[in-house]
Amino acid sequence: MKSLLKIVIAILPFTLFAKEATVEQLFSVQTVKVKQESVSHARKNFGFVTIDDARVHHIAPRFGGYVEKIYADKIYKYVKKGEPLVTIYSPEVYKAQEDYLNSYNYTKNRDDKGMMRSAKLKLQLLGVAKAEIDAVIAKKKVAKSTTIYAPVSGYIFKKSISDGSAFNAKAQLYEIVNLDEVWVETKIYEDDVAWMRSVKEFTVNFKSTPKTYHTSASLLYPNLDPKEATLTLRLRLKNPKNTLFPGMYATVFSQDTKENYLTLPSDAVMRKDGKYYVFVVGEYEGEYEPIEVSVKPLNAHKYIITEGLSAGDTVVSNALFMMDSDAQINGLY
Repeated sequence: MKSLLKIVIAILPFTLFAKEATVEQLFSVQTVKVKQESVSHARKNFGFVTIDDARVHHIAPRFGGYVEKIYADKIYKYVKKGEPLVTIYSPEVYKAQEDYLNSYNYTKNRDDKGMMRSAKLKLQLLGVAKAEIDAVIAKKKVAKSTTIYAPVSGYIFKKSISDGSAFNAKAQLYEIVNLDEVWVETKIYEDDVAWMRSVKEFTVNFKSTPKTYHTSASLLYPNLDPKEATLTLRLRLKNPKNTLFPGMYATVFSQDTKENYLTLPSDAVMRKDGKYYVFVVGEYEGEYEPIEVSVKPLNAHKYIITEGLSAGDTVVSNALFMMDSDAQINGLY
């Protein structure tokens, strides 16, 4: 027959002072039931907004020329797709337009249009805008200048020309960055790799906006930083209003799939000599039995009970030092 610990609490007279009544209340035994909870684990990491490489566009003409007029004249200016960036004079483009017009005049009364198609293809391969190519035939005139237009909407992150500049073919004139989608890169420790691969959704917050972002699109870079023992996790965020910019500080929350656990508050579990104990309420009032249990922390306030108790069991949730002292005196463990 198992031994039970019996706690006797004296009932003090009502004539005691309020301070003594408070002491009596402090030593009253309180209990709590073992609960079965559906719980998910959450973690917090920190990171920064970076540019999506696929949304970086370099404006590097396939011909050389001279700058005549700049429209995108400032760094970080926002341009829309199709807006003019710069008007230039290019001897190569001018010559190609002349060839196109001459081939049109030569073949307009002939069945064979191969020469004309070849001249038009050359202009297309040089990157001349369709409207300018069509205007050569429509106006029967070669334009002295040609204009380069923005291929995408975005911000001018780099600009390497000014009024009157000369440039060679393939020189980069602009770098346009589209921020409709951005990356958030966060550092994670090697021990957390398996955890991150099990996470289905990430929540990202920023100091600059009250909006909470949700994403499931992620990529773990296959490169460990040996100095920090960390890997980089990349998240993709939609940013249609361009409220997020590169360098912004991000807080990343991750949560795994919910699982069912038996739980107890941490103050209902006592650690003693490397083992964990709880005091189970006995059959009669005032009787409590020390039981060894196996636990693992769920969070700062709760333990997961892995062995020793069942859902609905009632245990003491306070004054464990009193229980421990009397249990030792009675030789219960």
